[in-house]
Amino acid sequence: MKFDHMVGLLLGFAASTEVVEYPYAVGPQQPHGQLNPAAPKQLADFQPMIGSASCESVVRVDQQTWAEPVAMTWVFQYIMNGMAVQDITLKADGGHSGSIRQYDVANEQWNIHYFSTSTPTPQLPVWTGGKAGERLVFWREQAAPNGMSGHYRLTFYDMTASGYRWIGEWVSEDLSITYPTWKINCKKVIDVANHSSP
Repeated sequence: MKFDHMVGLLLGFAASTEVVEYPYAVGPQQPHGQLNPAAPKQLADFQPMIGSASCESVVRVDQQTWAEPVAMTWVFQYIMNGMAVQDITLKADGGHSGSIRQYDVANEQWNIHYFSTSTPTPQLPVWTGGKAGERLVFWREQAAPNGMSGHYRLTFYDMTASGYRWIGEWVSEDLSITYPTWKINCKKVIDVANHSSP
């Protein structure tokens, strides 16, 4: 191929390539992205958590004992140009984790796909659910260690501009038994975008 012909092809390709802008994506001016107006309105369910929070994570050791709190940073952001939510946790003990949260309009529920550094996850576990009053509640079928049928329930509550709480519990099918196994308390930290605390 002649050199001048090659240059002509390259210049033509460059001229035809459009620069596509994604105004709601994560960027220097909006480090946690923004909610896309075209997204399902339910994406605003996670608005109180968007940003970075300083947290304490506590897990149950046995029926009578809880472990010492572990310092944790929990970061939520809008992804896919503001059409979904992603979060990551960074824990002092190295047990980091994250989730992709996408709203299913057809089934009117959130689908939450969880992964962590603690366990290889070739197939991500999924929790489903949504808003229940002033709480966000998500469920996944899970038997108790003794084989009893039930679910593992995740709940966000006390959600304000200053912080939020989270709890993971095993619950029986009839909801008569509730066994908390994991608690997280969070306080929002300075928003890098506007340099102000909530």
